[in-house]
Amino acid sequence: MNKYELLYIIASDVAEEKREELIKKFSSYVEAKGGTVDGVDKWGMRKFAYPINFKNEGFYVLMNITLNPTEVEAMGKLMNITEGIVRQIFVRK
Repeated sequence: MNKYELLYIIASDVAEEKREELIKKFSSYVEAKGGTVDGVDKWGMRKFAYPINFKNEGFYVLMNITLNPTEVEAMGKLMNITEGIVRQIFVRK
């Protein structure tokens, strides 16, 4: 098990209830795969440096997690196909 920082951006047009559901979904995914969520930090709406998918801002969320390295790749693929997620990045601590 390794420690990671996961930073992801939720599209600005996603409703607040749906945004909270997405955050809970990814937290519960980590716990279901045997990992732990050490912290969730909601940064809020921020402007992008350049337009992404014709959008200029998004809701940033930083999660500190402990997870098996093989599950990180699977979680990244899940986030790529999840509607409402603009970008994500995993950084090993």
